[in-house]
Amino acid sequence: MFRRVSIRLALLSGDSIIVLLALYLASWLRPQLWFGRPIPLAFVQLEWYVYGLAAGVWLTSFLLLDVYNLKRNLRIIDELQRVVAAHVASSLAFAGVLYFSFRDVSRLQVISFGLISLLLLLAYRLVFRSLLRFFGHRRYGSRRILIVGAGSLGQDIAKMVIEHSWTGLSLVGFVDDDAERGTMDYPHFGTLKQTIRIVREERINEVIFALPRDAHLKLADLVFALQSLKVNVRVVPDFFDLVFVRSAVEEFGGMPLVTLREPVLDPFQRLTKRMFDLIVGSISLVLAMPFMAMIALAIKLDSPGPAIFKQQRVGEHGKLFDMYKFRTMIHDPAAYTRQRQIITEAQPVHKFYDDPRVTRTGRFLRRLSLDELPQLVNVLKGDMSLVGPRPELPWLVERYEPWQRKRFEVPQGLTGWWQINGRADKPMHLHTEEDLYYIKHYSLWLDIQVLWRTIKAVLDRRGAY
Repeated sequence: MFRRVSIRLALLSGDSIIVLLALYLASWLRPQLWFGRPIPLAFVQLEWYVYGLAAGVWLTSFLLLDVYNLKRNLRIIDELQRVVAAHVASSLAFAGVLYFSFRDVSRLQVISFGLISLLLLLAYRLVFRSLLRFFGHRRYGSRRILIVGAGSLGQDIAKMVIEHSWTGLSLVGFVDDDAERGTMDYPHFGTLKQTIRIVREERINEVIFALPRDAHLKLADLVFALQSLKVNVRVVPDFFDLVFVRSAVEEFGGMPLVTLREPVLDPFQRLTKRMFDLIVGSISLVLAMPFMAMIALAIKLDSPGPAIFKQQRVGEHGKLFDMYKFRTMIHDPAAYTRQRQIITEAQPVHKFYDDPRVTRTGRFLRRLSLDELPQLVNVLKGDMSLVGPRPELPWLVERYEPWQRKRFEVPQGLTGWWQINGRADKPMHLHTEEDLYYIKHYSLWLDIQVLWRTIKAVLDRRGAY
């Protein structure tokens, strides 16, 4: 409910400008100070890459420490405390980097920069909050909320929505079978049976259920019906027996809400994940190109056939795409009249240790996972992400249980939580819970941890064959 990408982008952009401005002001102010060693202005002017370094350090620290997580910063005191903590961490990191790279930068200049930027960052938060409260739900992109249930519980939810309208929440009205219940001067649109029509006609973004326990059956039917609409569904937690998917609980003005359906990645998380993929993926591909050329040559010399082959896999939301890999098997595996297949718990395993179809070069590539390098192209194309559940074969997906398909709600990855916890030793279709763990705990920091641990998993050659 509080994942307002526009607010996050505004805060992120403002913080970037403030950091750059504060560094410029500190450089200009340093020669004017009456204490400290006199320094001419020309000696304190910084190169452009120092400004870039400062902006990078602050934004990275603020992202990792959840400064832009609106759910955790609803109260102004919480946001200011988080900003101060992240700013201190950023200042220490920036000072450390300068010590090992640009030691000629004045210490008073760095201290002045830290103080100026902190004051400007805090002032920006206060002004920004004031503007949000002034414009409230009238601004573009507000979240239109329909409350199902106009009883005392629904009234309390409505008050909280109105109180937090500065975040972009807009109460549209109520739905209730009892037309006599008060709706706080907001429209009463009709009975529960009309909810689907009202959601469409009123362009509702959020549906909050605040029904009594005796309405369980109606609630379950409505939740299933709303699955086909582009709307978030939430319920006040008196209905834990209806939480049939992995749910999330958040606090709304001191009142807990259970999310039954919502996109796993909000727009801001999706944007940062994609930018991370493009930056790291591009650098990795450039660095890997010479090795990829040598690998392609070795494959061609070892056995006839193309160096790279493509295989159809299932991506995010079940979309099929062609995944690229270095060829590690003979070009015509169907030529084997005797093809081995292992059955584990009545499920097929398509990779096994001593597969005779694997070439000599292919066996080496698999042990170091070098056959996966061409998938950097898939990452840049947007078919995959650097980190995420591994793209699955379509014929295996057909055997999935409904709960296992949750793994396709995020971009599929070149590496992921499953890969660093066993890989082929733990068949992917039998260990979907590894992917669901990643989905439930997703963060940019978790992606960085997975990439780091992937290096160790590759070097250990655990489960690689």
